[in-house]
Amino acid sequence: MTTDTFSNVTLATQANVYFDGRCVSHSFTLADGTKKSVGVVLPATLTFSTGAPETMECVGGACEYRLMDSDGWRTSSVGEKFSIPGNSSFEIRVADAYHYICHFG
Repeated sequence: MTTDTFSNVTLATQANVYFDGRCVSHSFTLADGTKKSVGVVLPATLTFSTGAPETMECVGGACEYRLMDSDGWRTSSVGEKFSIPGNSSFEIRVADAYHYICHFG
């Protein structure tokens, strides 16, 4: 099941823009203090680093990803999630727009 909406959030109106605009997201906080972001990755191959563990939930489009120290690429499409350990990195390949929710922690 794909997450469509969040209620009762505090939204940061300033966008997070990465890789010359190839990834744009907005951060928000739920009423219970949980932090998340929603965004889009445009066609590109990018490498992201993590501080805290993250789970990427695909809500539109698709991507291929490869976790640090992994040889193989995997696919994530609508309704699927993948997790990245803290203090790590992952590569992401996007052919069309990949819409996501990033769950932190």
